[in-house]
Amino acid sequence: MSKAFTREPDPDDDENDEAGMGPAVPALPAGSRNYITPGGLQRLKDELQYLLHKERPAVTAVVSWAAGNGDRSENADYHYGKRRLREIDRRIRFLGKRIDIAEVIDPVQPRGERASQVFFGATVTYSGRAGEQHTITIVGVDEIDLALGRISWVSPLARALLKARAGDTLVFHAPAGSEELTIVEVRYAPIDTSAFRP
Repeated sequence: MSKAFTREPDPDDDENDEAGMGPAVPALPAGSRNYITPGGLQRLKDELQYLLHKERPAVTAVVSWAAGNGDRSENADYHYGKRRLREIDRRIRFLGKRIDIAEVIDPVQPRGERASQVFFGATVTYSGRAGEQHTITIVGVDEIDLALGRISWVSPLARALLKARAGDTLVFHAPAGSEELTIVEVRYAPIDTSAFRP
């Protein structure tokens, strides 16, 4: 086949940037549900509503105005607006897909005897080899906030901690090397998710 008929990767293509805009979002394991907390799901829904009812109509109005100004070949407002619309539409599709496959798990729901084990929504305090303590909360891939100690359930650390109980010692195989971790505490508490802000 001639090179003239092959498709070059487009930086604006959906396949190259599934999330469209915003920070990079880790992929979900193939065929899995999108585990998420109630607050995390509400944040995705709020962002989707904002894009559909505020941002997209505003950008569409600017593009229409710019298109009416004549020659589009050198019309920066038109080109920027069209690119922004593609980003918004890509993000809308992404959010719609994430919401459709969402499986809400409330960390404070009763867990019976499993309440002492690490699962989605757990806040875990563990100590490393040097005795320093760290506290993390296992959340959905769309809720990661490392500054608040919120890690994804698909992250290597979360996977290593799954099903452990307070007092358990496990070996975590990190890219920097293996480390022995001791679980100090496992608890389930409400996760305060900040509201979506444009």
